[in-house]
Amino acid sequence: MYYDQGSFDIRCEWGLEGLQELLPVSRAVVVVDVLSFTTSVDVASANGALVYPFRSKDQSAAAFARSRNALLANATRAFEGGGYSLSPSSLLDIPAGTSLVLPSPNGSTLSLSTSDTPTYAGCLRNATALAGVLRQYETGISIIAAGERWKQQQTLRPAIEDLIGAGAVIHALEGTRSPEAETAARVFKAFRDDLESVLGGSGSGKELIGRGFPEDVRLAAALDASRCVPVLKDGAYRAYHPTGSADA
Repeated sequence: MYYDQGSFDIRCEWGLEGLQELLPVSRAVVVVDVLSFTTSVDVASANGALVYPFRSKDQSAAAFARSRNALLANATRAFEGGGYSLSPSSLLDIPAGTSLVLPSPNGSTLSLSTSDTPTYAGCLRNATALAGVLRQYETGISIIAAGERWKQQQTLRPAIEDLIGAGAVIHALEGTRSPEAETAARVFKAFRDDLESVLGGSGSGKELIGRGFPEDVRLAAALDASRCVPVLKDGAYRAYHPTGSADA
């Protein structure tokens, strides 16, 4: 009651617990995991691929991929060997019609926890395009910044790239904003002209750059580079079309 932000059209919260609080009063949910799940979903969906979110990185992911006649992305970014992974740059040339299982402990977990509420993948790349689709709901729009988990106790680590990404979507939307949503929008406005530097200087960005993936940060920081709006349908993200349908 106190935390569902239900008196506002546009809401914003963090992680799984935040999603669970907002979900009962939501008409649409946006998952934002900028480095890198939802950025990867955007890149793959823009090429016409289907992306199945999956929580675990263990052998159950391989079994799930076989059951969907899908490829299994590498759960980590690999320096050698090619193939698809959570790295957005690995998905730039994925062929249309490819079915891909993408394990992710943060973005995938949120995506699979929204029940039958319309669910979209949001990031900096598709913020304005996504806002255009979300306007059909008018109210009850919940933007969920995924964040990460600290390794030891698995508590939420708020990730500034997700707050900025959520703010980019909120900034492009019309309607009343909760204070939480307004805060995210203002953070985005403060950094919108320096996104690559800010993302690259964040803890998550430094980790990716240090591991040899500066291109992933560059792709994630490319504001409105994409017109794709991935929507979750039948367990997979796919490109939404203005007719209201998604790619089969």
